[in-house]
Amino acid sequence: MSENFDFPTPPGGAEAPDAYANDAAYHRPVMLRECLEAMQLQPNGRYVDVTFGGGGHSARILEKLTDSRGHLYSFDQDAAAEQEAAKLVGPNFTFVRANFRDLHTELTRREALPVDALLADLGVSSHQFDTAERGFSTRFDGPLDMRMDPDGDLTAATILNEYKEADLHRLFGMYGEVTNARTLAQTVAAARRARSLRTIQELKDAIRPCTPRGKENKYLAQVFQALRIEVNQELMALQEMLAQTADVLRPGGRLVVLSYHSLEDRLVKNFLAKGKFFGDADKDLFGRESKPFEPLTRKPEEASAEEVAVNSRARSAKLRVGVRAE
Repeated sequence: MSENFDFPTPPGGAEAPDAYANDAAYHRPVMLRECLEAMQLQPNGRYVDVTFGGGGHSARILEKLTDSRGHLYSFDQDAAAEQEAAKLVGPNFTFVRANFRDLHTELTRREALPVDALLADLGVSSHQFDTAERGFSTRFDGPLDMRMDPDGDLTAATILNEYKEADLHRLFGMYGEVTNARTLAQTVAAARRARSLRTIQELKDAIRPCTPRGKENKYLAQVFQALRIEVNQELMALQEMLAQTADVLRPGGRLVVLSYHSLEDRLVKNFLAKGKFFGDADKDLFGRESKPFEPLTRKPEEASAEEVAVNSRARSAKLRVGVRAE
């Protein structure tokens, strides 16, 4: 399953649930009520939002921290997110300009361990998708960028123009789950021999011959997903972050993760169920499984039909929650 972010929100539709009815257009948080309930927020608790984005979840978490001892640490590597975070400045809030793969290091530096709950919303923020020059959306023409950290070196243009055809085949198939990944890689390789691919429109024009008719939106979303994952090393960063959560959360603490495609969800599911990303759970000398978390449910929770009607980005969201073992 691939992300389906690039479809407009249906006009009209049901009214937004109260939990997100008043959120700004910059970013409407997905499954807000469910996330807050899963975190079991307390006025004096210590919490982490490792994906600040537009700040929708963070702002609502802060509203619950009415005790001076309560504190929220929010991570994001995007300068635009840092600007949004400036609006939440206060004694209960710390913004950390860093990739969440540096979770343990950054919290240790701030003497913020352990924490009571951690939230990770793995989706790209609405603002990033709606800013043409960031290159995340198929709806606009713009540079083939897709960097979540604007200071990063690797862009989608670099991948498309410099990766070997075999490597393009691999990432389109693995990260985009594109059915004709080999043909797509061949098409890109042929197109770049004529001229470099620098813009979204140039890419769309180049791969039009292998884009299935009637399924253009879905296909392009898969291609863009593959490129974005590679640019930002998203799956590796996710594994690194999750592996640190056992040392970050207190016993009984909550790990709350929203994912948006099967590659992410599979990693989260395996980690919560087995304590590792691949293979069976480790066992001690007595044959008992050794794993840091206990998943609350076997199946992920999904957004309500009412929420999807007003926020199309919620339609592929899957929420999983784990409790840190005692």
